[in-house]
Amino acid sequence: MKKLMIMTSLIFLAACAEAQVSEMASDVNPEVTSEVERDIAKTEHPDAPEQTAAQRTDSAIFAGGCFWCVEADFEKLPGVIEAVSGYTGGHTENPTYKEVTHKKTGHYEAVKVTYNPSKVSYGELVDYFWVHVDPTDPYGQFCDKGDSYRSAIFARPDQLAAANQSKSHVINVKPFQADIVTPVLPVSEFYDAERYHQDYYKKNKFRYKLYRNGCGRDKRIKSLWGAKR
Repeated sequence: MKKLMIMTSLIFLAACAEAQVSEMASDVNPEVTSEVERDIAKTEHPDAPEQTAAQRTDSAIFAGGCFWCVEADFEKLPGVIEAVSGYTGGHTENPTYKEVTHKKTGHYEAVKVTYNPSKVSYGELVDYFWVHVDPTDPYGQFCDKGDSYRSAIFARPDQLAAANQSKSHVINVKPFQADIVTPVLPVSEFYDAERYHQDYYKKNKFRYKLYRNGCGRDKRIKSLWGAKR
């Protein structure tokens, strides 16, 4: 009888302990846990944009002349979610298209690429960028000349190594003699361009094709990089 009472007491104590553990676990606020996890991730990668695991997106900024064309090229790349035309690299807040193209704002026409890093890496985006621009032209791109049409890669601190590594590789393997003049610059504030510029190549297909062909973009790219790229 005495042994039976002892065993019963032990079973009761074990059940109570298990119930307390379950109760403590149920008291944990999932929102607090998520905040802690985000804080840890932010500490480990302070330069990366804040995001949830469900989103799995990142962004990159490139300038390659006319943003209609850069936007169209990047949105063909698997893993890219969207490309938004805009302005960056200058000193004027909330610039307009007219200001960027006719005044000394310091801004480039650029594109902010949002992508899924599980499908395409930042390094692959940079490699793709090189062979869709003329990196030998310091004055603009193709038929468009002026500061706002210059090419550049705008990289966050956590992207600089990959961007510079890609540039070094291109310098070593480029199939032409001219120097690479496209710089890798620190990322700065990006301002979305006016609504009529967004998805211009989709909304104005005929005019876009006339412009792109007339500007000689694809012809020049082919002469630099070849047919396969």
